Amino acid sequence: MKNAFGAPQSLLVLGGTSEIGLATARRMIARRTRTVWLAGRPSPALTAAADSLRVLGADVRTVPFDALDTESHEERLGKIFTEGDIDMVLLAFGVLGDQARDESDPVAAVRVAQTNYTGAVSAGLVCAGALQAQGHGSLVVLSSVAGERARRADFIYGSSKAGLDVFAQGLGDALYGTGVHVMVVRPGFVRSKMTAGRAEAPLATTPEAVASAIELGLRRRSETVWVPGALRMVMTAVRHAPRSLFRLLPV
Repeated sequence: MKNAFGAPQSLLVLGGTSEIGLATARRMIARRTRTVWLAGRPSPALTAAADSLRVLGADVRTVPFDALDTESHEERLGKIFTEGDIDMVLLAFGVLGDQARDESDPVAAVRVAQTNYTGAVSAGLVCAGALQAQGHGSLVVLSSVAGERARRADFIYGSSKAGLDVFAQGLGDALYGTGVHVMVVRPGFVRSKMTAGRAEAPLATTPEAVASAIELGLRRRSETVWVPGALRMVMTAVRHAPRSLFRLLPV
């Protein structure tokens, strides 16, 4: 259960090497989160991530998880919940892909869609069911402003995030009144290893800023969080721009 500081005592990060996921874990540990599960593909990076959190005083455990191996999700993620209640699940995995390459490589494009959407639907439903069974908890889903409107520069990635966003909103409605809180987080451009080498967009943010927004959103029981907050108004304008004009914008 959440402690007096409003932080979860136990946290499961799906995407255990995600920079946003780890920044959130560090912030929650500072607020007295005691148990952290990092779910991801076994690798030196996952081991290093776990070690970096252990030195902060948390009991950190890793579990093998592959977004594309949906048939294993129920068994592997379900086992985590048999070890004790999980107060917060952060769905933080995803891939950007390479738009220029993926347009001419349908297999690569499908991999982006399967990771960001199909894998997230599978893992999200498994965790939502477990949270509902225990009667409490928060499911935080990392979406993206890229899902707000199709852009020439990243419509494959954006379409996968659009699907995820709608799924998470609907899941939140389905779980309303059960004690389970679903929160959709829509960051803009995040400075991270994933975006290294890409042109930085306006209102760029950091993993730490996203983590801070997640914490505030949990305290407020928000259903949607924009990072930074100014993106809410920006994307409202973008969403309603005429298509003929939108095509001409440098986006």
